[in-house]
Amino acid sequence: MVLADPTRATLTATDRQQAGQSSAAATGWSAADGAALYGLDRWGDPYFSVSESGHVMVQPRGDRGGSLDLVELVDELQGRNLGLPLLIRFDDILEDRLERLHGAFERAIAQYGYAGRYQGVFPVKCNQQRHVVEQLVESGRRWHFGLEAGSKAELLIALSLVDDPQALLICNGYKDQRYIETAILARRLGRQPVVVIEQSDEVERIIAASHALGAAPLIGIRAKLATRSTGRWGSSVGEKAKFGLSVPDLLATVEALREAGLLGELRLLHFHIGSQINDIAVLKDALQEAGQIYAELTRLGAPMGYLDVGGGLGIDYDGSRTATAASKNYSLQNYANDVVATVRECCDGADVAVPTLVSESGRALASHFSVLVFDVLGSGGLPGAVPAAVSDEALILRNLRETHAVISAIPADDAEAIGAGLERLQEAWNDALKFKDDALAAFRLGYLGLPERGLAEQLTWACCQGIAERLARLPAGLAIPQELQALPAALAATYYANLSVFRSAPDTWAIDQLFPVLPLQRLDEAPSRLGSFADLTCDSDGKLARFIDRGQVKTLLELHPLRAGEPYWIGLFLAGAYQEVMGNLHNLFGSTNAVHIRLAPGGGYRVDHVVRGDTNAEVLQAMEHDPQLLLERLRMASETAIAQGQLAIGDARRLMDHLETSLRQTTYLQAC
Repeated sequence: MVLADPTRATLTATDRQQAGQSSAAATGWSAADGAALYGLDRWGDPYFSVSESGHVMVQPRGDRGGSLDLVELVDELQGRNLGLPLLIRFDDILEDRLERLHGAFERAIAQYGYAGRYQGVFPVKCNQQRHVVEQLVESGRRWHFGLEAGSKAELLIALSLVDDPQALLICNGYKDQRYIETAILARRLGRQPVVVIEQSDEVERIIAASHALGAAPLIGIRAKLATRSTGRWGSSVGEKAKFGLSVPDLLATVEALREAGLLGELRLLHFHIGSQINDIAVLKDALQEAGQIYAELTRLGAPMGYLDVGGGLGIDYDGSRTATAASKNYSLQNYANDVVATVRECCDGADVAVPTLVSESGRALASHFSVLVFDVLGSGGLPGAVPAAVSDEALILRNLRETHAVISAIPADDAEAIGAGLERLQEAWNDALKFKDDALAAFRLGYLGLPERGLAEQLTWACCQGIAERLARLPAGLAIPQELQALPAALAATYYANLSVFRSAPDTWAIDQLFPVLPLQRLDEAPSRLGSFADLTCDSDGKLARFIDRGQVKTLLELHPLRAGEPYWIGLFLAGAYQEVMGNLHNLFGSTNAVHIRLAPGGGYRVDHVVRGDTNAEVLQAMEHDPQLLLERLRMASETAIAQGQLAIGDARRLMDHLETSLRQTTYLQAC
């Protein structure tokens, strides 16, 4: 056991005060304090809150009424044999997000006297799950809401689901001849596919396919804007962007379409300035540039009619409402207002009819609607108890005991005495570190045995615990010596989580994405520990160790001590976009159980769909292993062991029963 370097991690005074409170010091703590600590009153509005009993509540219809106790819901779902980890999807939230998006644009259109309309599409890549896409198409039917496809497989999904002749089907991504011909023929089915030219070589394929079939698709052009974005995806746009046509290529495309007699099918201009736009100023610049390009295309003879502003509508993951990677400095209404006002200004100035506005908002629609719930299996930390003295202890151990006595002499519940004794606490800490180093050196030279080394480490951590308990009771504004500021972090615990971050929250590992993470219960109780989460995978990166903190990032989260026989459930929020499809099978942990919940008329809820998670047999088959062949090999091995007298027949039967049952079960840990 190695002591953490106290200069490596520091905590704010607020962290110190919140993390170290005892039950006595926590008097007056309320559920509202819990909501504020974990940011629920900021990022959770209007869908998540905390009840007076300290449970996380979900309001699937926002401020339109109706709520569910998430703790009670999880308990009842487990009664339906839906074990944790569990992905709970609230379809009412998905529908509410659609309504809010369209409502914002409708208000902006009315406010600015915009002569056009808004018509959105959902990018299928954001969440390809069947029930999710079906729900969006059905809920969006009244607005002629469509889909965006970026591959042949996504195009098949979109063609099969979008049967509204007024809904758009935006075809993005790389396109071969079959992709293009499929889109052309789909137009004869009454669909509205718009093949967006994103690479120069796609122009000739579109022309060739159109001549071969005697028909053409609706055509769009993606412009490679000079405007640069900000945030995590800022480098994915601009002149070096992966997709889009430069101005010379765009002009050449217009002429090629004119010569082929297809310019009359050019209806849409598309641009994209990156996912999770955090600064509204970037969007304004892009809209001005795109608006001028749109006007010029109409002057060149293209009928146009649609301006697709792409995706990028951000989510306020940390609730700070700032232009940072995990937030944004604008509201949904601000976004709609700027799109409508800027496009109208450009078109009015060029005396061009305003287009139908299209957006490809995925993250903003899908992030809120699902909650990943996982259970904590246990926790590990550093021992803080003082071991009993043994006879003839080494001098190093006696020195550590004397150091602990110095710390204990300062009353742990007397803030004034602790403040006066800060210098003694700092000196005691320095002494404890020195004596621990001496013990390690003596062990290396053979002067101390392993039991003595263990006692030295226990005594050192007892000193650490004693100092931390006293620092937690100091007034928040009192300056604490630098050497002592890292003590709460040094005592942090690891909470072992029944999940795989690579499967369920891959962006936390791949791009350091922040998601709100917090306990679902006991929020009316002041947390007294700091900790992070380790997942089930045999990988050092399999952890959750970055948490939101009022616009900042902290590596430790305020948590509660575990209680024997009582579950401790953790929720990961705002992860409904991208996480499921991008998850992988690291260590062969598969998809989790998922359930679709809707509020029921008159109160309560109904379970609309249950999607069972992968079984061990299914993940084995995904890696081309035959589960039955594996069983047969093990059966033959057990027969050999029986013949050699190494395994009893009853034990062999038990082994095979376990193996057969495991193949049918989820890949995650279960009680039985």
